[in-house]
Amino acid sequence: MNTKYAFPIAAFVFIFVMVVYFLVHPSYVKSLEAKYYYETGNYTKAYTLANEAFSLDLYNRMASTVMAQSKIAMKYQKYIAQAKEYMQEINTIAAKSTITDADRARIKLMSQIVVDSYVKLAPSVMTHKDLVQKAKEYHDNFEKLLEKVAR
Repeated sequence: MNTKYAFPIAAFVFIFVMVVYFLVHPSYVKSLEAKYYYETGNYTKAYTLANEAFSLDLYNRMASTVMAQSKIAMKYQKYIAQAKEYMQEINTIAAKSTITDADRARIKLMSQIVVDSYVKLAPSVMTHKDLVQKAKEYHDNFEKLLEKVAR
């Protein structure tokens, strides 16, 4: 065999073996599945699968990354759900004919919670932009509301 072809053939065989290992190893199969669920927005399922994959192979960086990103995304989802719930409560209060001082205090407290919680969120490069944008919109709305109620 010619030595000129030995290196490319060896490299091809090595890459082929690595791809087969990647597609057959249970940890990497779960990682790919977790990545799919992350990309489709099912962060809880993605976190669960990535955690399982990571426990099978502690060196699986894809599983580690998907697990961390899913955890961040779930925090964003929780923040958005809480902000939605508080906004609905505030709208119910605002629909009353008269707003009492207790109602104002309650609106102020809910607004303060949402504004303060936003600071604790830490987006990464991989966090879906729609989650980050929606959280920012709620933060901005509650910040404006807080300014109005604080007067």
